[in-house]
Amino acid sequence: MGVFYTNFTVLKSHIDQLNHVNNVIYVQWIQDIANQHWNELKKGHDTSHYTWVVIKHEIDYLKQAVLGDQIEAKTWVGKTGGIKSIRYVEFYKNNILLVKAVTTFCLLNAFSFKPTRITNDIYDMLTSK
Repeated sequence: MGVFYTNFTVLKSHIDQLNHVNNVIYVQWIQDIANQHWNELKKGHDTSHYTWVVIKHEIDYLKQAVLGDQIEAKTWVGKTGGIKSIRYVEFYKNNILLVKAVTTFCLLNAFSFKPTRITNDIYDMLTSK
């Protein structure tokens, strides 16, 4: 399984009263990188019948990021089967791990919004690149 990378710059709107990136921002960034990666993986495939929802986040906040920091984020897909897929995300500043997360996503039918089994095609998309 491939690793997907992106970068974030810490803006003033990301900073909380403790003068570091607010925890809620990391949750948004987790969602953002997951969406970017999914959009990359699904290129050339019709996935209009499916959508993903988060059912669980586990986040470890290890170090702080402050205004102006350049953050490298990486994500990859873990165990996938049934209706669930695990995604890992890590955030780094100057090669130092700041935050790591494990998120469980559930695949839904995009029309009924009911959980749906991950097809072989979806599995192959998630695990081949």
